[in-house]
Amino acid sequence: MTPITNPSASPVARDGTERSDQRPAGRPEPSAILELSNVHADIDQYHILHGVDLVVPRGQLTVLLGRNGAGKSTTLRTIMGLTRITRGELTFDGRELRGMSTPRIARQGIAFVPEHMGIFSLLTVRENLLLAAIGGSPDPARLDWIFTLFPPLKRFWNQPAGTLSGGQKQMLAISRAVIEPRELLLVDEPTKGLAPAIINDLADAFVQLKAQQVSILLVEQNFHFSRRLGETVAVMSDGRIVHRGSMAALADDEALQHDLLGLGLGEHQ
Repeated sequence: MTPITNPSASPVARDGTERSDQRPAGRPEPSAILELSNVHADIDQYHILHGVDLVVPRGQLTVLLGRNGAGKSTTLRTIMGLTRITRGELTFDGRELRGMSTPRIARQGIAFVPEHMGIFSLLTVRENLLLAAIGGSPDPARLDWIFTLFPPLKRFWNQPAGTLSGGQKQMLAISRAVIEPRELLLVDEPTKGLAPAIINDLADAFVQLKAQQVSILLVEQNFHFSRRLGETVAVMSDGRIVHRGSMAALADDEALQHDLLGLGLGEHQ
């Protein structure tokens, strides 16, 4: 299927090339905290990313959308050094990440919440958070802040993480990522399989994280959740970015949403 993008966003027609929403006159361009330029990546013998160009503005929540298999999760794993870049540039706050090990990338101020959450089921909530605090014991004030985001974690503080509900495990996974201040948070499919009430709690938590000026790159299939939180959006298809712009413009443009149905958005509205 040929990717379709906003026909008013660029003079380029429906030819599969990327296009962006036009920025209103006089509105300053936010600085970028993360930039991917022509990034290619392979998994075994499969070529997954085919020249990804992506900019994550500083202090904003950017949503990465697209159908299953489009390359969204691989993009996050590539940023974290878990999938090897074969070509292209990857810079974070002006520093080149390509070739860095995953632990070194994490020390730059980037945290990753994978789709499988990455918690230790046999350890307690407390032990999971202690292990995630690179600097030692968590700062008590920050821990109290996390408890305001996710009150169940305080209630189940000494309970094995494996006994938590799916939503509580996701809360713990996000808490592990932000137990220390981070400049950039990468989150893969946080609402997958969760009840609407839990999804609403997660949305409230992301609003508070945004208020802390944390830059967030969120992979998500739930368009309602994405529309509530996102400031910028990029859509992937076949390992490439085929649309990028403001989330408000996408949310307000029903024709564009219908054009992007083939990329897996409409069924989640």
